[in-house]
Amino acid sequence: MDHRLRQYSRFGLKALRIAASTLALIELLRSDWVAGAGASLAWFLFVQVERRWTDSADVDS
Repeated sequence: MDHRLRQYSRFGLKALRIAASTLALIELLRSDWVAGAGASLAWFLFVQVERRWTDSADVDS
């Protein structure tokens, strides 16, 4: 993968992770449990993807 594309992908993934965690926190504070759980699940999936990408980038290097 091109280095620049990898940088943009990491930036986009971090932005999605921050947005999902913020949305989860807001929804849980508003007692909207379904939306909060969904946003928490999205955050968890983004974290797992980011970990796999960093692990594969370490192996590629």
